[in-house]
Amino acid sequence: MIKYKFLSIFLGPALTIASCLIQVIFGYSYKNCIEVSHHNEFKCINRYAKSLTAFVEDLPPTATILNISHNTLSKIPPHSFAHLQNLTHLTLDSNNISNITENVFNNLNNLKSLNLSSNNLARLHPCTFKNLYALTELLLSNNKLQSLPPSIFNASTCLKTLIIRKNALSNFSAVVESVKGLTNLTKLDLSYNRLTSLENSANLPSSLQLLYLNNNNLSHLRCQPDLFSRICRLDLSNNNLSSIHFKGLNLSNIKFLRLRLTKVTVPELLKLAPSLNPAHVDFSGLNLGQRNNSLIKTLCWLLRNSSTELQSMVLQHNIIYYLQDRLFFNCTNLKGSLDLSWNILRRVGCLEFLEGQYGLQKITVEHNLLTELNSCQSLPFQHHFNLTTELSFRYNRILKVNKFAFVHTPCLKILKLNINTIAFMDHHALRYLTNLTTLRLDNNLLTDLYNDSFIDLHSLETLNLRNNQISVIFKETFQSLKRLNILDLGGNKISQFREGAFTGLESLRNIYFDRNRLKKIDIYSFAKLSATLRVLDLQSNNIRYMKEQTTSPFANFSKLEDLKLDAQQPYGITLLPHAFFSGLISLTSLSLTNNHISSFRSDTFDDLPNLEYLHLDTSCVGVIPLPPGIFKNLQKLKILQAENMGIGSISEHVFWNLTSLHRLQLNRNAMTTVDPVVFEKLPNLTYLDLRNTPLSCTCHNSELQNWTNTNQRVQIVYLYSMRCPDLSNSSFYNFDTKVCYLDIGVYLFASTSNVVFLLTILPLLYVKLYWKLKYSYYVFRSWFGEQWRRLRDAEEECKYDAFISYNSADEEWVLKKLVPNLEGNSSPLRLCLHHRDFEPGRYIVDNIVSAVYKSRKTVCVVSQHFLRSEWCSLEIQLASHLLFHELRDVLVLVFLEHIPERQISAYHRMRKVMLKKTYLQWPGSDCADPAQAQELFWVQLRRALRSSGSRGLADVKERAGEEDTLGEELRVNQPQTDNGRNFILL
Repeated sequence: MIKYKFLSIFLGPALTIASCLIQVIFGYSYKNCIEVSHHNEFKCINRYAKSLTAFVEDLPPTATILNISHNTLSKIPPHSFAHLQNLTHLTLDSNNISNITENVFNNLNNLKSLNLSSNNLARLHPCTFKNLYALTELLLSNNKLQSLPPSIFNASTCLKTLIIRKNALSNFSAVVESVKGLTNLTKLDLSYNRLTSLENSANLPSSLQLLYLNNNNLSHLRCQPDLFSRICRLDLSNNNLSSIHFKGLNLSNIKFLRLRLTKVTVPELLKLAPSLNPAHVDFSGLNLGQRNNSLIKTLCWLLRNSSTELQSMVLQHNIIYYLQDRLFFNCTNLKGSLDLSWNILRRVGCLEFLEGQYGLQKITVEHNLLTELNSCQSLPFQHHFNLTTELSFRYNRILKVNKFAFVHTPCLKILKLNINTIAFMDHHALRYLTNLTTLRLDNNLLTDLYNDSFIDLHSLETLNLRNNQISVIFKETFQSLKRLNILDLGGNKISQFREGAFTGLESLRNIYFDRNRLKKIDIYSFAKLSATLRVLDLQSNNIRYMKEQTTSPFANFSKLEDLKLDAQQPYGITLLPHAFFSGLISLTSLSLTNNHISSFRSDTFDDLPNLEYLHLDTSCVGVIPLPPGIFKNLQKLKILQAENMGIGSISEHVFWNLTSLHRLQLNRNAMTTVDPVVFEKLPNLTYLDLRNTPLSCTCHNSELQNWTNTNQRVQIVYLYSMRCPDLSNSSFYNFDTKVCYLDIGVYLFASTSNVVFLLTILPLLYVKLYWKLKYSYYVFRSWFGEQWRRLRDAEEECKYDAFISYNSADEEWVLKKLVPNLEGNSSPLRLCLHHRDFEPGRYIVDNIVSAVYKSRKTVCVVSQHFLRSEWCSLEIQLASHLLFHELRDVLVLVFLEHIPERQISAYHRMRKVMLKKTYLQWPGSDCADPAQAQELFWVQLRRALRSSGSRGLADVKERAGEEDTLGEELRVNQPQTDNGRNFILL
């Protein structure tokens, strides 16, 4: 995410504040906040940062809603929100803020709602809210404010709601002074303060309609008569006030007045405040239950004279323990609801106390001591309450509901009997309730349901039986509930369904069976519901499969949208049979959290093409891998929760094809390394949670670190709080990766290109330079062994006239013809032969080098065997080196047999010598006079060996010309030329 840091420069109170925006590129993450909606709403709840700057410094200026509640902030520095000029809602409640300076909320010109509740504010600077021109709601409850500066709200003229409850305000007049200019204020809550009177020097804003002054220390009012003249709703309950304090007050505009737990008596109040309409008074907590209901009768007489229709009569907390017949007979204008909650009633009979009330819509008798609902079968017809549509007996001690208990309210639509101790309900208890749409029987002690318990409830749409003791659903229990949409049986002891248990539920859409004792479900369990069911909740049952099933239990649930299989007891689901979800083609939400699934197949979710929400938190046991392609058919999946699954590793193929996924939660897993390619392949991912995963801070995660710090698409939740498990005091986002920056591509290119180059050039080098390199190597070896110096010193005075290089196959010709003719004459030549003159025990290479350099000439006796000999090749290479590189005439070639041109062309060095120098050919038997030719051959050879070996190449060529002249005189045949090669044929 782009982080914005600001530097505020203060040059004095009269100077303007200069802010410089420094833009630094970071990953799409925030240090202490989570983005709820794209760049607009942020939550920073329950963080450990103590500085407000740590929360807001990296938030973008597009933020409009910011919640920094439930933290440990103690102060707010000036200009903390200067860069968040688009904020409309700011919540800072439940911190330890004790001081707010003058310029804290500067530049928040668009702020509409500010919540500073539950802090330690004892005082406010007069200019705290000076720039909040658009503020409409301000919450300051549960602080320690003792007073308000008179001009504190001068700039916030748009303020509509001001909540200052649970503080220490004691001066009402000062409060009025501070709010008098708020011309748009409609609600002011000053409850739970320390106000002792309502004495005022200024008037409340004319726009104010709701004023809450309850739970103060008011013992008198002492206010101007018209203080409440425009107030519509006034709460003065739980104060030390009596009726006399309302004398002379203008209460004509009051639509609701609450006076509970005061000393006010109703008759006296209505007498002293004639402007007050009694129909608008909440009569709770005024001890109307005294004197055998006589005060209630008096109240009804007073209300009878009222011209206003009474929409609600609230009689809570009046210590009413008995309701006599026709008690409300005179309350003829009661048309709305009657609330008798929080009294000590033990019975209500058949509502005989309401005789004469034919317009009553709702009756509430909650939080009393009722123990039984009587049978009303014998009630005369005229006592039926045909207009009553809602009846609530919640939070009582009802143990038994007798037959025909509601026959007197046949038009009832909503019946609430929940949160009692009902253990017995007669078969006919609910008879004649043909208009009932909602029945609440949850949180009771019911054990059995009968096939006629709901027989008359043809209009019922919602039936709640949660948290009872039901163990079996018998046949045709719900046969009459053809319009039922919601059936809640959660929290019971149901272990089985009898055949036909769901007969008649033709419209059922939602059924809740969570926290029961079902051991398995099969295709027959909910067969009657498959055509209409949308939601099936099976959480916390005993469902478990030990082996594969042949048929999916959901094969016929083509319209089911929500399936919950969480937390199966006692061990959780351990095996998901093959094709377990087959048939759920419309399912959009699946929850498998808190199970012990040993492994997932790659095709586990293949049958859920419309799935959008998948919850797998804590669904596995141990460390498991997710198989590649497990989510391949979930193209519509939007949210995947995989928290604490024990995932050890993930690859890009695991989340392949999740093209619609935008929220991925992988926190609290066992992954140590993650390839960022996994997330790059999710095109719509915007939210990623990797908290509490042991990601190692090593080179294996260097690419992941780089991705989290640079990506601008996916929000990494609390990235900057992720620690390195293997490096103390280090964070994942900035661990050192310098040693990891090896450009693998460059290294691979360099190495492969070099290998290719070498593989290309080596054959050429081998052909062209093999012998030169080999010769150089041998020369270097000789030089290194101090041979070089001795060879150079011996150059002027050679030990041999010629070194004879030949193959052992030609040894007979050398020993019988060459040696006798060259060493046996009157002026013999000194020859070097390897078998005779090489030094024993010495390397053969060293012997060859030494022989070449200690001889004036090197005679190569060339034959087919010579060409195939490696050592002969070395010897001619050494001699040719002296010929071409040191320009010394030392090489004499003698061909014992005719060798074709195509064969010699393979020996480049020898062919080069033959092109530059005349060579000798041993005369064969095809000559006219072999003896004379051989004699001439020896003459020419001795002459070549006696020539100087230190002359230049020009001299060598000149001498070769002289020899050619002599050969012209002696040879028998004419000179022959073979492709430019000159040779002497004797």
